[in-house]
Amino acid sequence: MQSGDQKILLNLDREGVAIQGYDPVAYFTEGKPVMGDSKIRSSHGGGVYWFASVSNKAMFDANPAKYEPQFGGWCAYAASINALSPIDPKYWEIVDGRLLLQHNQKAWDLWHKDASGNLVLADKNWPGLVAKNGSPPRTLLNVDAEGLALEGYDPSSYFIDNKPIRGDPALARTYQGATYYFVDTAHKNAFESNPAKFVPKFGGFCGYAASINKVSPVNPEIWQIVDGRLVLQHTPEAYRLFNQDVAASNAKAEQNWPGLVHRRCGG
Repeated sequence: MQSGDQKILLNLDREGVAIQGYDPVAYFTEGKPVMGDSKIRSSHGGGVYWFASVSNKAMFDANPAKYEPQFGGWCAYAASINALSPIDPKYWEIVDGRLLLQHNQKAWDLWHKDASGNLVLADKNWPGLVAKNGSPPRTLLNVDAEGLALEGYDPSSYFIDNKPIRGDPALARTYQGATYYFVDTAHKNAFESNPAKFVPKFGGFCGYAASINKVSPVNPEIWQIVDGRLVLQHTPEAYRLFNQDVAASNAKAEQNWPGLVHRRCGG
C-alpha cells in the first residue's frame, strides 16, 4: 500500500537498503566507503541505512539530512543530464557537506568537466525527476477491504482499559491510511492527541512473524505493550515464541520490518 501525495525517489535494493549497504556516515568520518553491518541500521525517509558502528548510527539518527546521499542515492551526473542511473558506492565525494555518488569512472569524469555547473543542473533537474519517477512512501497496513484496522477494536482501549474493546463505527478516525473505531469520545480524543502512541506496531501485523521476516495476520485479542507500543500476535503459539525473548524478538522485528514493507509493497 502507499499513502500520502508527496513522492520520494530512492535508490534502494530489494530489501529497501540504501547505498548497497555502505555506511553513509563513514564517508564523512573516515573519508572512505565502509560497508555497514546489517544489524546496525536505521530507517529514514523510506530507506534503510546500515552502519559500521553504533556511534555512526547515533550520528545519523541525530541528523540524517546531513549524511544521507544527495539525489536519493542515484548518480549525480545522471541527474545533471536529467536522467537516472545506479551508482557504485566507491565513486563518491563530499561537496559543501553533501554526499554525491556516481555511476562509474565515465560518469565521474564527465561530472568533473564542470563539477559546479553540473551540481547546479542536478539540483535543478531533481524535483522533476522525482515528480516523473517517484512514488508515495510505502506503507503496509493490516486493514480489511474497507480500510478498517484491528477488526474494529479501539486501539486506545489496549492502553486505557488494559484490554481490547470494540469501538463504535459512529466514532471513526482515519490515520495514515487506516480507519479506527473508538469506544467513546474520550478514547477518540486520547488517540487524536497522540496517534503514533496508540497505532499498532508493524502495521498491525503479527510481531512474531515480523521477527522471523514474515508477514502474518493477527488476533486482536492476543496482544501486549512492548516499550510503550501495541504489538499484536497471530496465535497463542506466536505469542509464546515472541515472548521467549521479548527484547530480541522485538529488535529482530524492527530490523526486518522496513524490508518486509519494501518487498510486499512492490519494491
